Amino acid sequence: MTDGVLRDQALSKLSGPGEDYELIEGTIFGRPCRLFKNGPKTLRELYEQNLSDETFIVYENERLSYRQTYEMAARVAQMMISEYNITAGDRVAISMRNFPEWIIAFCATTSIGGIAVAMNSLWNPDEMAYGLNDSGAKLLFADEERLERLRQVNKSIDSQVISVRATNQTEYPDLHDLLSKYESTQMPSIQPEPEDIATLLYTSGSTGHPKGVASCHLNITTALLGWELDGQAGMLVNNIEPPVLEHQPATLLAVPLFHATGSHAVFLQSYRHQRKIVSMYKWEPSSAAELIEKEKITSFIAPAAMTGDLVQEAKRTNKDLSTLASVGGGGAPRAPEQVKNIHDSFVKAMPGTGWGMTETNAIGTGIGGQDYLDHPASSGRCSIVNEIRVIDENGLSLPPMKRGELLIRGSTIFHGYWNKPEANAEVFTPDGWMKTGDVAYIDEDGYLYIVDRIKDLVIRGGENIGCGEVEAALLEHPDILEASVYAVPDERLGEEVGATYYSSEEIDESTLRDFLMNKLAKFKIPRYLWGQGSPLPRTASGKILKREIREEAERKALA
Repeated sequence: MTDGVLRDQALSKLSGPGEDYELIEGTIFGRPCRLFKNGPKTLRELYEQNLSDETFIVYENERLSYRQTYEMAARVAQMMISEYNITAGDRVAISMRNFPEWIIAFCATTSIGGIAVAMNSLWNPDEMAYGLNDSGAKLLFADEERLERLRQVNKSIDSQVISVRATNQTEYPDLHDLLSKYESTQMPSIQPEPEDIATLLYTSGSTGHPKGVASCHLNITTALLGWELDGQAGMLVNNIEPPVLEHQPATLLAVPLFHATGSHAVFLQSYRHQRKIVSMYKWEPSSAAELIEKEKITSFIAPAAMTGDLVQEAKRTNKDLSTLASVGGGGAPRAPEQVKNIHDSFVKAMPGTGWGMTETNAIGTGIGGQDYLDHPASSGRCSIVNEIRVIDENGLSLPPMKRGELLIRGSTIFHGYWNKPEANAEVFTPDGWMKTGDVAYIDEDGYLYIVDRIKDLVIRGGENIGCGEVEAALLEHPDILEASVYAVPDERLGEEVGATYYSSEEIDESTLRDFLMNKLAKFKIPRYLWGQGSPLPRTASGKILKREIREEAERKALA
């Protein structure tokens, strides 16, 4: 009997009538899908069902329990209602590092029916202004770095602002000063509904501005239970008993909370597991190793660049990393050699990864343990709460091993892009499938392999960067006549941004980088810049031969 058959049998058993993970037929946004009969239907239910005195957040010398975090969120919710008239459906933006206040503001907002706008903290001032205005955020929680960028915005913004952890006096009210009037730890009575929009996470497309991905409470809680069910099925197939720990399970939060990986797979998935979240101010491999040893970290989820850094640190450090039981991936694929290195570098840790999107609430396919070691190039098999298929250019389903565009549908698929009806019409088929923009194939055993992208994106360490946006910034330079931006393979980050441009005058590279600093967030500025004094190659119909340019750039980068 194949692993695939065993997995299907395990999933069927665990999700059958009367089971904890019983699945029933239902709808979300009018789309037929599978839903969990039991478990939380809203994020507020998730929080309230898992109140305890176990440690929830560790940040440097600060520690908050699950109960203390929720009580603080209740005070923030009261303050938002009283001081800022926040009501159900209002957007509340959060833009800061992974401070405890990020989680508290998110909990407060989603508990009272508000929509948490998880803003990319790497955005430049113009991008911040766009996100605030596009979402219509009524209120913004921002730390000192983001406040400084906000002061550079020269566009009108209607959002009111609350300062978080500013070391200097600011023109904005301080969160903890505002809370001094609110001592009650009772969450306001207003309750969200399962299909109310809970989050807006912004994702970069191949062209234009980032789009706000609107997901409801039930999308998110179903994704969380879907991961749990997959984990239970994996233990059943491999005849593994849940580990008995001498200490609280703990996870290292090193990815940004504005990413679905950070907010969903790390933060929100911790509730039902009663995991301790140990948050890092910024990624630093040696600090990560120290925290793993000190806090007895049991799991770590991050893009390939970070897990690769940790593998290298494990090889050279004398820190005790033996508590680490799983090293998960997301945001960008790993090289097969890194999969083996994870297994070889830690005493107990097994590698895992998956494919998902912001639009799927981070869940899609998953793979881990020996299965991943046996199929290191695969993104795994589909979660039972969703379906995937691969189609040709005519929209017809393709058989196993044939490459085409990957489509997905199910209970975790987002409602739609915020105020973007034309984008929604493009991404959704009439029968509810979502086009992913990924070129993929599925083998005979149901394993998914992502091989290319239809969308013109660079995924740098898990960050989506639209090539069109970078090209537009380059073309603003008065001497640049043509530009082509593309992905260059990178061992650590998966991909780096490369650009080839045609200019009327020779441009000093450092001068060009300074020019781009005023147009793009730092992580979007090309690492590789190649200028030429002749037009870029084009097809007979006038299209730039991007693939040819990219292949030439790869050869230069490797030289």
